[in-house]
Amino acid sequence: MTKRERLTRILIYAAKCVTGVLIVLLLSWLLDYQDVIWVLISVMLVLSPDGSDAMTLAVTRIKANIVGASSGFLLLLIHPNLMLMMSIAVTVTVVLCNVLNFEAATRTALAATIIVMTHEAGQHLWDTAISRVLSVFSGCVLGLLITFIFHNKYTKQTTELILSRTDRGGE
Repeated sequence: MTKRERLTRILIYAAKCVTGVLIVLLLSWLLDYQDVIWVLISVMLVLSPDGSDAMTLAVTRIKANIVGASSGFLLLLIHPNLMLMMSIAVTVTVVLCNVLNFEAATRTALAATIIVMTHEAGQHLWDTAISRVLSVFSGCVLGLLITFIFHNKYTKQTTELILSRTDRGGE
């Protein structure tokens, strides 16, 4: 990989991350939604620095997030004992990700499991769990949308045009 290709890759990844932050914060302001941390984390977990397989990896991470969030939520339905159920949910998530060939996204799925299963003291368990499942899914959708926008042919052409002007001294 040339120095220019590496720089392009880094700048595109940074731009995707900043776009994710800005979109989440703008939407949370418009919708008056305060608990943005879980949406932000989910967006960042879906985004990938690699351009060649970014869409495939994003979709795989979304599927893994669904596995993780669902495992966590379903095990909370069985029993609210956090230590026991989280241990089982983590195991179920790892096994399902391997069975479904999502090994590359297992860490993302585990993050979703933990996001859904944890809650602050004094918070109602089910309200928190449902809110976090929705946050994870929203973050996944936004991450996929950002990946699509940044990895379509028009964005690549624009990036190349900007970089070629920069190489020529901004002509």
